[in-house]
Amino acid sequence: MLAAARLHNTHMPFMPPFIAPTMHADPRSALAQVQAIYAQQVNHLRDAMQRFVGGADMPARVRACYPFVRVHTDSVAPQAQLENSGLSYGFVASSGRYETTLTRPDLYGSYYLEQFRLLQQNHGVPLEVGTSSEPIPIHFSFAENDHIEGSLSPARRAMMRDLFDLPDLAAMDDGIANGTLRHAPGEPQPLALFTASRVDYSLHRLRHYTGTAPDWFQNFVMFTNYQFYIDEFVKLGHEEMSRADSEYIAFVEPGNVVTRRVGLATEPVDAFGAPPPRLPQMPGYHLIRPGHGGISMVNIGVGPSNAKTITDHVAVLRPHAWMMLGHCAGLRNSQALGDYVLAHGYVREDHVLDEELPLWIPIPALAEIQLALEHAVADVTGFKGADLKRIMRTGTVASTDNRNWELLPGNEPQRRFSQSRAIALDMESATIAANGFRFRVPYGTLLCVSDKPLHGEIKLPGMANHFYRERVDQHLRIGMRAIEILRSEGSQRLHSRKLRSFDEVAFQ
Repeated sequence: MLAAARLHNTHMPFMPPFIAPTMHADPRSALAQVQAIYAQQVNHLRDAMQRFVGGADMPARVRACYPFVRVHTDSVAPQAQLENSGLSYGFVASSGRYETTLTRPDLYGSYYLEQFRLLQQNHGVPLEVGTSSEPIPIHFSFAENDHIEGSLSPARRAMMRDLFDLPDLAAMDDGIANGTLRHAPGEPQPLALFTASRVDYSLHRLRHYTGTAPDWFQNFVMFTNYQFYIDEFVKLGHEEMSRADSEYIAFVEPGNVVTRRVGLATEPVDAFGAPPPRLPQMPGYHLIRPGHGGISMVNIGVGPSNAKTITDHVAVLRPHAWMMLGHCAGLRNSQALGDYVLAHGYVREDHVLDEELPLWIPIPALAEIQLALEHAVADVTGFKGADLKRIMRTGTVASTDNRNWELLPGNEPQRRFSQSRAIALDMESATIAANGFRFRVPYGTLLCVSDKPLHGEIKLPGMANHFYRERVDQHLRIGMRAIEILRSEGSQRLHSRKLRSFDEVAFQ
């Protein structure tokens, strides 16, 4: 049987009927065509996979491909005029041919429609939609609750590689986002930071790491390094669901367990949720608002590796902002336990992004996020002016990949942190900010001082428990208040020019 499967690979792939490219002056028509092509291609794979699981022989290698969208422009959009009006995306930088492959129009429909609308508005050219040559890996064709491959025997599962396209990591690198992609003459330039298969790869990783479907993620994301924050977020989420007048309509926990706001009917998808036997590596929780305008929170645990991993994948959802809320070591004697630190700069000793984002690249503070966090601290604590400065210090945060940096001989890290003027130290914030810069996702950091190792104040059990009770609720409410402020100001203001290069992709 296995030999026969390999023999079939010498034949032309078994593909659905070809859908030729079409031109669209209406963004909604273009989106409808993307939806039609994607549905045809994915259904072809699902049907073939169901027959394969049932024991049928495949006539040849089974293949389906992602839809694409393409624009040809002979003129340059008035980039300076558009940027001066506050628009930092939705146009290409020069004349030429630009395209990208697309996936999951059910999840990205509103996003795609807005990108299509801006492209047509700013360039006045039709959108070309067709079937690309980028294969859809079979694993990425399964519906959210499909697990049909689990019933395959080991021998049958081994045959999949010969009969279906599997994820090709060589086609999923981040050269576009990193600014390192080089185009051969005649090749189209990219319209988006991520290809369709790169997006699908991250959507699957998000399910694995957070224990929730990517569909639940909201456009504002908070990361934390302590479960205490998650416990408080769960408490607040259920409180919101008990309020009939809440602006939030559902609360989702790992295992896709959905709690609807009181008075709202359950929906069919709710039946698939079940508490997991154990929490996933980086559990995710989602306070749902219409239009994905709510808040997602993920406990990333400790360390820059986790911080990079989760932000690598959340980035494909194109959120409006993400921020770090967690604990840090205070480096100044004038700081007290429970004081807040608003990061306006970062010392990157995390090392996990040195290859993708060299250390010579500065990671700036973003005024929109900084102001929202400062206003939120004032709103929640009630402090103003000099009183606010006594409990919140703005300065540089250093992130290290060595949790026991204090034990290194010669106090070399301490010297460097002093030279940098750092006022706080953690293991995740610089990574989250750097990946936000890299992926054009607005970012911010508000930390809370939980110990002062340079000054003999280390965490003791009783003191730590008292500190957590006193500060976690307030800190979380500050983060949520900052998101309310950012949301009220509009997403276009958040996606400013500061995060985009002079030769940028058109999609947000």
